[in-house]
Amino acid sequence: MTKIRVTLILLVVLVASSCSLSKVNREYRGAIVGNWILNEVTYAGNSGNFKSVLFNDVSDDCFKGSQWFFRNSNSTGTYTINPGAECMDGVRNIRWSVNETGGGTNQLQFKFIDEKRKDVSGGYGYRLDIVSLNQQEMTLQTNTTVEGEPITVVYHFSRSY
Repeated sequence: MTKIRVTLILLVVLVASSCSLSKVNREYRGAIVGNWILNEVTYAGNSGNFKSVLFNDVSDDCFKGSQWFFRNSNSTGTYTINPGAECMDGVRNIRWSVNETGGGTNQLQFKFIDEKRKDVSGGYGYRLDIVSLNQQEMTLQTNTTVEGEPITVVYHFSRSY
């Protein structure tokens, strides 16, 4: 009986410790929580004019001025695409978190969910490297390729109040 209790206590401690966030993760989450505006999407590491569909959703031009909201309590949020000529405007629901890569670069990751917080993307999501983050500005980036050439998509956000 004592062995069972010890095993159960160890199991509870293991589960509780595996669910807790690191100090760095909590700091990043705390800085991200709230309202943001995506001011600009730029491309680095390659020359030329680029037009792309971001997050398998709408074109990069449609994302300019989009409003993003990150809620801390249940790791959900939204982004809202503004009306435009080629833009499917409206609210997109997301579940987000901060991924610690272990290599010194943390990532904002998210996937699409419905109004009932159910996954609608088949488990697929997006990870963006957090380049800089403070209470006023956030810069994220992701690396991809265009015609076999590397390119970095950079997202420039500012805090919205």
